[in-house]
Amino acid sequence: MPLNLPPGDGPPSFPDLLTAAGYRAMAAGLRLGAFAALAGGPLAGPDLAAKLGTDPRGTALLADALVAFGYLEHGPDGYANTAMTAKWLSDDGYSQVDRFWSTVLFESWGELEQSVRTGRPALDFYRWLADRPETLARFQGMLSGMASSIVPEAVELVPVGDRLLDVGGGHAKYSIGLCAAHPGLRATVVDLPDALAVGGRAVAEAGLADRITLREGDYDEIDLGTGYDTALLFNVVHGRTAEANRALLERVAAALNPGGAVVLLEPDEHSDDQATDVFARVFSLNLFHGQGGQVYAAEEIGSWLADTGFHGTTTHPLRSMPGQSLIVARTSA
Repeated sequence: MPLNLPPGDGPPSFPDLLTAAGYRAMAAGLRLGAFAALAGGPLAGPDLAAKLGTDPRGTALLADALVAFGYLEHGPDGYANTAMTAKWLSDDGYSQVDRFWSTVLFESWGELEQSVRTGRPALDFYRWLADRPETLARFQGMLSGMASSIVPEAVELVPVGDRLLDVGGGHAKYSIGLCAAHPGLRATVVDLPDALAVGGRAVAEAGLADRITLREGDYDEIDLGTGYDTALLFNVVHGRTAEANRALLERVAAALNPGGAVVLLEPDEHSDDQATDVFARVFSLNLFHGQGGQVYAAEEIGSWLADTGFHGTTTHPLRSMPGQSLIVARTSA
């Protein structure tokens, strides 16, 4: 965060209290449009309130807090974005990530203790998202943006033949990228209707509707078919229990040809970068609370693969998305 306090001898929770308060104040600034309003230059407190349509006193108090936390600065001409705020939070780019995560942390974690107490998710994350269309759109946008960054490297690493099964690949970005790179490839994307609505538009825009089939349904229940050379499980297993993942991998193995490949995209359980490693812990707790999943170690994923008939497992850390890896294994020939 912009506020960077040196360690002291007081309660260890106090800096975290300030961190939480600062992030919540930042989220309020985003939701009210304060950073976007200041993108054109400094504004005095009353002018900022008038532009936002907010209460002048409350706006000044929020702006002063944002100054204290390092998101804004205050000078003779009024309040202004800091250079970092102008870069990251004043438009619809990265700010959408913060709008998503602030909603998750401050609205969905209310029953976190219940999840930890019982060992079962107190929240149905996807139902929670469905009740919040704007948050769902941001979530889908984040996944799609991540896919756009990863696709070129995935094209290099994913072994393909003639037929591809994309499990849970609703936005279809990976199937589109692989089909574009391999003219003889045909893909089937299996996901729920809301997710496939996004993928359907993307497939049509790419002109690949004749080569990419979208199948609506729960991939734990519908017939996945047979005869595939490659199956993708990208950002799937971390949202599920170990038992559910073993069962799904058995179904995927049955859908593959002999010697077929399964490729998983998963966050690394640990990272040498401290911020990435801490985020993995937060993400894992969020997965447990909302889906019963977690960020799994590559070794555990490898054991599921071995137990379900796969072998030759290799892990490929991604250059395009540090902290994420592709895990590749094959069925017996």
